[in-house]
Amino acid sequence: MSELLTYRGVVYPWQCDHMGHMNVMRYMSKFDEAAWNVFAEIGVTQAYIKASSRGMAAVQINISYKRELMAGETIDIGSRLLEVRDKLIRFSHEMRTDGETAAIAELTAVHLDRAARKSCAFEPAIRAKADAMLAQSTTA
Repeated sequence: MSELLTYRGVVYPWQCDHMGHMNVMRYMSKFDEAAWNVFAEIGVTQAYIKASSRGMAAVQINISYKRELMAGETIDIGSRLLEVRDKLIRFSHEMRTDGETAAIAELTAVHLDRAARKSCAFEPAIRAKADAMLAQSTTA
């Protein structure tokens, strides 16, 4: 599996701005939903967050806009891991419509101790899932 389908949806008219295309804040919203699917895939689920007082925090996001999206267009986002370290994960999202790339986001996030409000190492099981996912991303 080189890419994981992390989002599928549609552009609604209320997500468009006065110029008629999907507003940039909506791109970020959809990329954020995709990110939580990446996190869940490696084991950072809502249950894990509640039980461990851990979480994830974005520290850098870069978005490249390739094409406008209009109301009614269906979109999907495919995600792949780019890097995994003790406390950090980096991945990319590619947003597409009709097979055409609309935007690409690269996101860096850290594993967070929510009580201390500081980054901390991933649990071994989460790190192992992330490493396995990264290996699949780089070999395909």
